[in-house]
Amino acid sequence: MLDIYTPEYFMKQAMLEAEKAAQSGEIPVGVVIVSHQRIIARGHNVVEQLGDVTAHAEMIAITAAADYLQNKYLKDCTVYVTLEPCVMCAGALRWSQVGKLVYAAADPKAGFMRYGKELLHPKTKLEYGILESECRALMKTFFTDKR
Repeated sequence: MLDIYTPEYFMKQAMLEAEKAAQSGEIPVGVVIVSHQRIIARGHNVVEQLGDVTAHAEMIAITAAADYLQNKYLKDCTVYVTLEPCVMCAGALRWSQVGKLVYAAADPKAGFMRYGKELLHPKTKLEYGILESECRALMKTFFTDKR
């Protein structure tokens, strides 16, 4: 039996969210949160739309997932995000005790890994590089078009 619910499948779903952000003039970051092989929350940047510097894709999705689960903890969830989370979002992921974080492209300038995996909850598993080149291309195209 073919399992369509692979990490690549979920990252492609996150990429669809990133594309929505780009179409709205937002930095193209997208997220899906998965629980038991089912997407329970989606999010993309709405910082410009809301005029809120905290309206990052991860923050939107964390809030939606907690609402869906009726629980502030996301211990059994995996977060798929197109770009390495910033320190603020890593903190929110820590407090939500997310089970696993998977990000595509590294963000050497603003990503949390500048400070280390210790920003995440100690039990959070970390994986990166899934569809990295495709997600990096989304960012490059967005910023090339902006300039």
